[in-house]
Amino acid sequence: MSLSAPPREPTRTDRLLAAVGGLLAAYVSLAVADLAAFWVRPEASPVPAVGGAVVDRTPAALKDWAIRAFGESDKAVLQLGILLLLGALAVGIGLLALRHRLLGSAAVGAFGVLGALAAVTRPDSDSAMDAVPSLVGAAAGALLLYVLTGRLTRGAGAGSGAARADRRSFLVVAASTGLAATGAAAVARAVGSPVAANAAASRAALRLPRPTSPAPAVPPGAQLDVPGISPFVTPNRDFYRVDTALVVPKVDADRWQLRLHGSGVRREVTYTLRELMSRPTIERDITLACVSNEVGGPYVGNARWLGVSLADLLRGAGVRPPSEGGPADQLVARSVDGMTIGTPVEQVMDGRDALLAFGMNGEPLPFSHGFPVRMLVPGLYGYVSACKWIESIELTTFDAYDAYWVPRGWSAEAPVKTQSRIDTPRSFAGPAAGTVMVAGVAWAQHRGIRRVEVRIDDGPWQEARLAAEDSSDTWRQWVHPWEADPGRHTLTVRATDGTGATQPEERTGTMPNGAQGWHSVVVTVEGA
Repeated sequence: MSLSAPPREPTRTDRLLAAVGGLLAAYVSLAVADLAAFWVRPEASPVPAVGGAVVDRTPAALKDWAIRAFGESDKAVLQLGILLLLGALAVGIGLLALRHRLLGSAAVGAFGVLGALAAVTRPDSDSAMDAVPSLVGAAAGALLLYVLTGRLTRGAGAGSGAARADRRSFLVVAASTGLAATGAAAVARAVGSPVAANAAASRAALRLPRPTSPAPAVPPGAQLDVPGISPFVTPNRDFYRVDTALVVPKVDADRWQLRLHGSGVRREVTYTLRELMSRPTIERDITLACVSNEVGGPYVGNARWLGVSLADLLRGAGVRPPSEGGPADQLVARSVDGMTIGTPVEQVMDGRDALLAFGMNGEPLPFSHGFPVRMLVPGLYGYVSACKWIESIELTTFDAYDAYWVPRGWSAEAPVKTQSRIDTPRSFAGPAAGTVMVAGVAWAQHRGIRRVEVRIDDGPWQEARLAAEDSSDTWRQWVHPWEADPGRHTLTVRATDGTGATQPEERTGTMPNGAQGWHSVVVTVEGA
């Protein structure tokens, strides 16, 4: 087939239909690739694979801005951006194919190759089969574009009637193919991926063991009766999620294993979930915070976790902390999606309740929070302690290995900073004059909260009433009754932790190791 221009000069209608053909070819490519990915694994689909590669190569400052700007919708925004870019490129490829059919189809194939390369080079890829969805999808799209473009270019020397017939043929092929692809994708999603179905079945069948060491009862006064304050225990559905996984990993608990190895490990050990749950279990209330949480931000939550002692697991394998002469000062946890989290061994083994958790608020971990097992270490930000979907633990040193976030500008070690937040009244609220309950939460995991103070405008600091303390590893609610006068007011809060250190006033950003500063809200009090 010649790559020269077709004999009949394309009309505006031809170009419009060619653009539609390019978009349809892209749509069919993605639909067929998604269909194939249901049988390979969802993460191998081209959009998640390419999106993951984009995330890994995005500058840390831009990634942090995306979390602040879009919150937990950042992944959806990224995927939408990828689809819009693909749409624009698809239009261009459709117009190219109108004059050069083979070249246009080859361009579709090239994008398939890029998707395949992205899939097989992801850290979580362990099989060449991950290339199949992108390649199969690209082949379907390239073939469709070639066929559709042929309907627009074969009327050489024919009259307008033949041209109209060619366009009708184009529309018939386009519509039938689009409907078929949509139907197939809908059926696949309705039936579900076998991989995801097996994982869901394993979670539904999982029965959590009774804790050997139950969590102490939450003191009656830990939950204040103040409308608008964050609940002491964050429901699973409301617990924040910040990670790089564009597709939440669905891990079959019956096939899951945890590998423990590295420097100072007497011998490599592999645990199944059943073996892990047969060990003495610990239940604790622990507050987690994300390092991307700005002053006053939402990326903090408190839950009741059930799991096994990570320190006991390490000691059972012969590991000693550096203070006892152990050769490893860093624990590198690896997730099934390729994420690596580096944690100081000393903090894991200093007596705090560092856990390998499989339960959250009385149920198996939700998939989005790390099912079947995740790690958490009180007092450390999540990016250096809270590996979700964990599958291996390696003992090494900070000098020998940089975990995922460190080359991207974040600190290798990051204890949680003392923070306090005003939950109510919210910024720009309009409460009525009179008694207004100013309330919120404060946290300094593993140090606890000793005092919270509130300031109205430029007035003196006034001590707030603290809720009962559950433990030093959980946040603490507080409340201050304010006799509010009409007008515009600025409310500010600061906390003092269990060591006696008070939050510094100066605000800093989240990079490289967490934000600090006083949280303020501005409200306009309405007249009585």
